[in-house]
Amino acid sequence: MEKIYQIFPQELITFVLVTLFSLLIGLSQRKMSLKKEGEGAEKTFFGTDRTFTFIGILGYLLYILDKDDMRLFMGGGLALVILFGLNYYVKMAQHNIFGITTIVTGLITYCLAPIVVTQPSWFYIMVVVTVLLFTEMKSTFTEIAQHMQNDEMITLAKFLAISGIILPMLPNENLIPGINLTPYTVWLATVVVSGISYLSYLLKRYVFKESGTLLAGIIGGLYSSTATISVLARRCKHAKEREIPGYVAAMLMAVSMMYLRFLILIPIFSLKIFQSAYPYLLIMSFVSAIVAWFISRKTDKKEAQENNDEEDEESSNPLEFKVALIFAVLFVVFTVVTHFTLIYAGTGGLNILSFLSGLSDITPFILTLLQDTGGLAVNVAVACTLQAIISNNLMKMCYALFFSGRRKEMLPYLTTGFSIVIGVNALLLLFFYL
Repeated sequence: MEKIYQIFPQELITFVLVTLFSLLIGLSQRKMSLKKEGEGAEKTFFGTDRTFTFIGILGYLLYILDKDDMRLFMGGGLALVILFGLNYYVKMAQHNIFGITTIVTGLITYCLAPIVVTQPSWFYIMVVVTVLLFTEMKSTFTEIAQHMQNDEMITLAKFLAISGIILPMLPNENLIPGINLTPYTVWLATVVVSGISYLSYLLKRYVFKESGTLLAGIIGGLYSSTATISVLARRCKHAKEREIPGYVAAMLMAVSMMYLRFLILIPIFSLKIFQSAYPYLLIMSFVSAIVAWFISRKTDKKEAQENNDEEDEESSNPLEFKVALIFAVLFVVFTVVTHFTLIYAGTGGLNILSFLSGLSDITPFILTLLQDTGGLAVNVAVACTLQAIISNNLMKMCYALFFSGRRKEMLPYLTTGFSIVIGVNALLLLFFYL
C-alpha cells in the first residue's frame, strides 16, 4: 500500500477504498432487503447500496475536516445514531421487528474512514471481509442453531474452561522429584487430546451429518479408533451381508486416521521424536487406507445409508470432564510407571510395557514417551510407539470380533485386512531396528 501512495495521493486512495468498501457493504444489505421482499416482508431497511456508500463518504469527509479533535466526526456519528434510532423505533412499533444488524453495520461503515487512514491494510480488509461474511451467513447460523443440542454451548464452555482458564493457571514444576511430570504438561496433553476429539465430534455432527459408513470411520478415527471400531462392529452384527465389507473398510480407515492423529499430537510435544517417527506413521496410515479401499470395493453399491437415529445414539459428546480426568490419571500413571520401568528394568522392560499398553488406550502411554522421561533416547521412544500401536491394532481386531459376535461373513475381510496392516507395521518395526 505504501508503494501505491508513492504514485497516487494518499487522500485519493483512501477515498476510493472507503467508497468501494461502503458500496460492497451496501450491496450486501441490498441483497438482504431483496430476500425479505421476496418473502413478502415489509421493506424496513434503513438503506442499501447508495445509502451505505454515502454513509462511508460522510464519515471520511467529517474525519479529514477535523482530524485532531474529531468533533465533526463524533457529531456526524451522533446524528447517524439518532436517525438509526428513529428507524428502529418505527420498525419495532409498526412492524414488530427488533433486529439491529443493519444499524450496527451502518455504524461500522461510518467508522471505515479512520480505520483505513490509521490502521494497516490487512486490518481494515479483515474488518470488511468479516462484515460481508457475517451478513451473508445469517441462514447458515440459523441452520446451525436449529441442529444444536441443548447442551452444546455448555460443552463449548467446558472446552474453553479446561484450555483457557485451568491450563494457564497450573504450575510448571515437577510433581515428583526426578520425573519430568508437571501439572501443566499433564493438563496440556489432556487439552490437546480433548481438542482433537471435540473437533471430530463437531465435524461429524454439523459438517458430515449424513455421512456413510466409511466416512464415519474416518471421522471417528480422529476421536478414538478403538471406540469407533467397537461401534462399527456392533452395527455389523445385524448388518446385511453385502454391507459387511463396508463396515470392515470403515474400521481400517479408523486405524488409518489414528496414525494421522499421532502425526498431529507428536510434534506438539517432541519435534525430535516426530522427525524419526513420521515416515513410519505416514506409511502405516497409507497402507491402512489402501487396504480399506480394496475391501470397500467388495461392498454392494446399493448399500443402504445408515439410520440417522442410530448414529445419533452413538454420537455422544466426547468432551466430558470425567473423560478428561480419566485421561489425566492414565497419563500420570504411565509417566510414573515408565520412569521406574526404565530405572529397574531398562529398555527391555519398557519394550514389554509398550506391548502391554496396547491392551488399553495407547495415547497416554505414547504421550508419556514424548515427555523425555528419564532421558529416554529418541530411537527407544519411536520403537516403543510402533510396538504399542501394533499391540493396539491386534486388540482392535479382537474387539471387532467380539462385538460383532464373530460373524462368519466378516471374518475373511477382518482377519485379512488387519493381518496385512499389522504385518506391514511389524516389517517397518524390524526395518527400524535394523
